[in-house]
Amino acid sequence: MFYCGMVRPPSIHGRGAQSAEVPQRFGLAAREVDGDWLDSREGLDGPQPKLRTTVTEERARRIISRNTSPDIPFDRSINAYRGCEHGCVYCYARPTHAFHDLSPGLDFETKLFAKPDAAALLRAELGKRGYRAAPIAMGTNTDPYQPIEAHYRLTRAVLEVCLETRHPVTITTKSARVLRDLDLLTELARRHLTAVSISVTSLDPKLSGLLEPRASSPARRLDALAKLAEAGVPAHVSVAPVIPAITDEFIERILEEAAVRGVKTASWIMLRLPHEVAPLMREWLEVHFPDRAGKVMHTVQAMRGGKDYDSRFFERMRPKGVWADLFRTRFRLACQRLGLNREPPALDCDRFLPPQAGGQLRLF
Repeated sequence: MFYCGMVRPPSIHGRGAQSAEVPQRFGLAAREVDGDWLDSREGLDGPQPKLRTTVTEERARRIISRNTSPDIPFDRSINAYRGCEHGCVYCYARPTHAFHDLSPGLDFETKLFAKPDAAALLRAELGKRGYRAAPIAMGTNTDPYQPIEAHYRLTRAVLEVCLETRHPVTITTKSARVLRDLDLLTELARRHLTAVSISVTSLDPKLSGLLEPRASSPARRLDALAKLAEAGVPAHVSVAPVIPAITDEFIERILEEAAVRGVKTASWIMLRLPHEVAPLMREWLEVHFPDRAGKVMHTVQAMRGGKDYDSRFFERMRPKGVWADLFRTRFRLACQRLGLNREPPALDCDRFLPPQAGGQLRLF
């Protein structure tokens, strides 16, 4: 919730967002609470209940999402989950929860949705007459290896269909849980059908615990990159997002740690704050880094034409100005020094075989 006056909101342990009720576009009811209530709420109401994660199963009609965005290098994606328990405070997907009349704040990371029919829906869509294969991106909205994947195993089921049909698929994650599917990823990679990107935001486990409270630690992500590369799976490190005055000090060191582990390609993304993410990020800064909150937001605005965010195609992906040029140059020089981005992987889209009726596996 958002607070009036000069009272600093309390930290919520183990969660990225510090509020459920952020100002948002669809008019959900919001509360303003003053400092007197903050001082007395535990005496009046007792200890606050612990936040629990709930999962709602939904029956989708299709699983492949299409996009025509000219600044995104793929035209289709799969998100077997809505919401994400990793709780990354900066996640640009948070505003999508508002479409469910839920908060992009704490609801996004505690009230999750799963699509248990994901693999069956994918098989049906790939079997449609006239389907043409192109890489399917997983992890573009919410993480395919967030904690509930351990129970639902929807990502694994989707990968099994991709391997059966020889369909190319890419993965973006912040979780070392990706290694649970190393057997499938190795087989897909052997056929030039997959690449895995792991986002590493910092090398400080305490900082990552505040930014991404339920994602894997930086050390475990780097270890996952090493194991993927050793197994022959094209492993990509994404320094994302770069948060000025918070995580930018780690750019070169993340690239160095990834390179020595066999990673061949890298990218970076500047912090993006669409819609409700901006007030959530401001509140997080006031809770955890009040001494530099103003500097962070002023630097972000300097790269976004004086605004928190510029949603126009291409502009949203390419910050401008002196600060953006500095970060871009640092990244480029580090990649040159480390020999990164010389051999970008190419996926094979020509071996696709439509699934057999009834899901029967091929013998040859």
